[in-house]
Amino acid sequence: MAARRSRAKNASAPPTPGEPLVCLGRIVGAHGVRGEVKLESFTEHAEEVAAYGDLYDEAGVRAFPIVEMRAGPKGILARFDGVNDRNAAEDLRGVRLYVPRSRLPRIKDDDEYYQADLIGMAAELLDGSHLGTVRAVQNFGASDLLEIDVAGRKNTLLVPFTRAVVPAVDVKAGRLVVDPPPGLLDEGGTPPPNEAEAEGEPDPDG
Repeated sequence: MAARRSRAKNASAPPTPGEPLVCLGRIVGAHGVRGEVKLESFTEHAEEVAAYGDLYDEAGVRAFPIVEMRAGPKGILARFDGVNDRNAAEDLRGVRLYVPRSRLPRIKDDDEYYQADLIGMAAELLDGSHLGTVRAVQNFGASDLLEIDVAGRKNTLLVPFTRAVVPAVDVKAGRLVVDPPPGLLDEGGTPPPNEAEAEGEPDPDG
């Protein structure tokens, strides 16, 4: 049930007015003094954030052409055309990056989803009550896990992305249903490794 690995098509075409956009990642901070930024990728393989042509802001207006990209000590580092110093990079912190959905090949398997489609989805329980919002799709070596922000909970909730635990996913409606096994919703779990790391010392290279 992982997102499908795929290739770009029509990667140079800008979004048309009203065209659906898919979020592939976000800018989490600046790196160094040359205008590089640190990227959080929502694609199955982190480097594929650059596989679909120019990235755009949420409105589909401002383009972010990647001119350089490399692996950093804690993720992907990139430099955008026109972003040449640290101040300009810092101004982009928190910006989410999108591509037109038309660039992504259609998925034929009903049990496969683009990870980017799942990010931001509302998570509900079987009775329709709101559980939280999907922050990310994680995989620490076993199977995919939905990382869900739950109001009032210190740590995010990690939910196995299986048909038994997530019996319904409605991409068009932007919602999914969670049927939690006993103990899953108990408070006190440990945060995922990337979150624990983020709460530690600052990146010395950042």
